[in-house]
Amino acid sequence: MLQQGVATSACLAMVRFLFAALSEANISGSSQADGRRSNGLTYKDAGVDIDAGNALVEAIKPLAKSTGRSGADSALGGFGGLFDLKATGFKDPVLVAGNDGVGTKLLVAIEAGKHDTVGIDLVAMCVNDLVVQGAEPLFFLDYFATGKLSVEAATDIIAGIAAGCREAGCALIGGETAEMPGLYGENEYDLAGFSVGAVERDGILPRDIGANDVVIGLPSTGFHSNGYSLVRKVVSVAGLRYNDPAPFEPTQSLAESLLTPTRIYIKPCLALVHANLAHGFAHITGGGLLENIPRVLPKDLAVELDAKALPLPSMMTWLGETGGMSAEEMARTFNCGIGMVVIVAADNEQEALDVLTINGESPRRLGTVVPRNEGETVKIEGLSEAWGLP
Repeated sequence: MLQQGVATSACLAMVRFLFAALSEANISGSSQADGRRSNGLTYKDAGVDIDAGNALVEAIKPLAKSTGRSGADSALGGFGGLFDLKATGFKDPVLVAGNDGVGTKLLVAIEAGKHDTVGIDLVAMCVNDLVVQGAEPLFFLDYFATGKLSVEAATDIIAGIAAGCREAGCALIGGETAEMPGLYGENEYDLAGFSVGAVERDGILPRDIGANDVVIGLPSTGFHSNGYSLVRKVVSVAGLRYNDPAPFEPTQSLAESLLTPTRIYIKPCLALVHANLAHGFAHITGGGLLENIPRVLPKDLAVELDAKALPLPSMMTWLGETGGMSAEEMARTFNCGIGMVVIVAADNEQEALDVLTINGESPRRLGTVVPRNEGETVKIEGLSEAWGLP
């Protein structure tokens, strides 16, 4: 991270503390004033531990260094992160930027006391959006806000961020740690990520999507980082605790299963881009299949998907049945087993499948692009029957 100190907003904690102390003490007289000067308040009295912040900086320096790549040396301590775009070899680059968070999946991590995977989620949610435009992720920054800084937990989180950056091929060049007592509870925290990538001007996606193009799906590892408010609601209704065995995977605790990190699709998707096979991608996040695929389609096109090619993962089947959800509600909320959608020309279908397989994917054909008349942009016949949901 950069100068991983305490955010300016945390100074307000000291101000509030001072006002409270003065109003409660009702101090008067010179001897009391002298005592007040000799036993003055510190930032730590207000709940902000500068020493802990400095310890965190030292702990994460090797993590950031491990993400170095062409254009960045990942050195920490400056006021801004530097990146040399020329060193990456792009000829006519367009920058692509994105930011995201992990959402209420963090509440599961906090309750379970397991913080080593949510950093991967944070990176994945940002860089997967960049590659949808055909962009190679270049660098990443994070914002970590908490009520009381735990160096151990924060190091676990940032270790996850570094792992995600290494997998995505981007450098962790900066960030901010904000200790804000009063705004967050002692064990509470939130995360935000920011990533920038680049794509050659003539390679920006989506492009050339047309009728008869083939729609391919890349599997997810679970809920990824979306829909956890509903997930947590169902867990509560079912009377489960996060340390209980997962009802859909008894070899894991519920927390371990739900905290499986979001997949990072950079390597296989860039392989398609470099082979000039991709017409478009859709990152399946909040809004599910029904709302994310239309974001990359021309207005006169739709997709028809085969429900039999979309088997619902066991954790989602359990969630839908336990929560009494309809198939449509599932499809517009969760990824339903598909984390990234790929659109390619029909003539290139087999080549695209081969490229994806070589790059570690298990792709499957989901359907085709069709002309849109009236009605839905994403048509999935027989979904209720295939999923066993109303």
